Amino acid sequence: MARLIVWNVMSLDGCFEGRSAWDLEFHGTIYGEELEALSTEQLDGMELLVFGRKTYEGMAGYWQAETGEIADRMNTQAKVVISNTLARADWNNTRLVRGEAREAIATLKGEAKGDIYIFGSAELVAPLLAAGLVDEYRIGLAPIVLGGGAPLFRPMPEAVRMNLLEARPLKTGGVLLRYQPQKG
Repeated sequence: MARLIVWNVMSLDGCFEGRSAWDLEFHGTIYGEELEALSTEQLDGMELLVFGRKTYEGMAGYWQAETGEIADRMNTQAKVVISNTLARADWNNTRLVRGEAREAIATLKGEAKGDIYIFGSAELVAPLLAAGLVDEYRIGLAPIVLGGGAPLFRPMPEAVRMNLLEARPLKTGGVLLRYQPQKG
């Protein structure tokens, strides 16, 4: 069964997005050669990239207009957008999946041979984490306090304990954190 890995950049005060939608300027405080190498490594290791509707629309709009190695890889990577409201998914190599997210991800995990990644998509991830479908969280902790914005972790019915897999300081002052949710 494939692993589901969630990747996000988060501020010290827990936000993955600033005060307005797609306010990601703070990502520049952590980004550098180490995260560029991680981006390449993650793209090399993934079979499928999954988004919710909001993240899909933002990522498709951004990456389709970009050039370079990472842009080329994002634009050719196999992708799934899980949405019941999106009319169609036009970004290259993207499949639209309707229905309940937990069922869709469980099916995708059973079908895939390689790792499945979710970038962003905090609303999509919350019920997946609660259902025990997330196998690993990778968080780039940015050295900034935003003072407001969209929280990475949403309210859940109960706490989910995490096992630390790695904590690696970055030259930018950020920290790469890898956690594995405890099952059961």
